[in-house]
Amino acid sequence: MPLPDERHITVIAETYRLLGDPTRLKVLLTCLEGPIAVGDIATATGASPSLVSHHLRHLRAARLVRGTRRNRQVFYQAADHHIARMLTDMLAHAMEDPEQDEEV
Repeated sequence: MPLPDERHITVIAETYRLLGDPTRLKVLLTCLEGPIAVGDIATATGASPSLVSHHLRHLRAARLVRGTRRNRQVFYQAADHHIARMLTDMLAHAMEDPEQDEEV
């Protein structure tokens, strides 16, 4: 695979930098299951609703989540299948048994 151009490298690096915050990563993981309200994300992650909203602003700006307004609430979900696949692949990798990696 050829090396991406600098613009794409910057987007990828920024995405991983954003996901380097454990709370922000939990917020995004919570959004993988489908549309979920800020209060429910806060409950699931153990973060305050204001902190969740702060993280969601960053995730929206990076196009990692999208929000859909229903009456007075906004429901968030992963922006697309690429984001979901990236995170589920990373989770699978993190949960692998390191002993298996050492086998030759």
